[in-house]
Amino acid sequence: MVKVNLEEFAGGALQEKFDVAMGKVLDNMQDPNTPWKNKRAITVKVTLQQNEDRDDAQVDVSVETKTAPVVPIATRMAIGKNLKTGETFATEYGKQLRGQMSLEECLIPKGDIVIDGKSVDTETGEIKLEKEGKVVDMRASKQA
Repeated sequence: MVKVNLEEFAGGALQEKFDVAMGKVLDNMQDPNTPWKNKRAITVKVTLQQNEDRDDAQVDVSVETKTAPVVPIATRMAIGKNLKTGETFATEYGKQLRGQMSLEECLIPKGDIVIDGKSVDTETGEIKLEKEGKVVDMRASKQA
């Protein structure tokens, strides 16, 4: 019986190739864009081809991985033709209804906004008095 130390085989290349393959498989398993249930595999292939005198052999070592495919990303596009210009158009609208605004489009940008003629800091909710340049702290006001 011949014993081969796989860690040292081919100058350690087999171990190195296996480690790289294991990293690819583990990365694929942790990728949320791949199906969790698919099996992954690592195949180590050692091919020996001897010479005519049978005193020498070419040994090829390969390591192959089988990973789960990345799940395709779905979106939706409204397509049509501009009746005035005759140009064709396509507008992505994703998972929402066509023509409906997304929540991101409705969000208030950071900074100050004006409500009832008063400037309001969106991060703190404080009302800024334009004339005096003072900030009114609503937390300090008395409850009715």
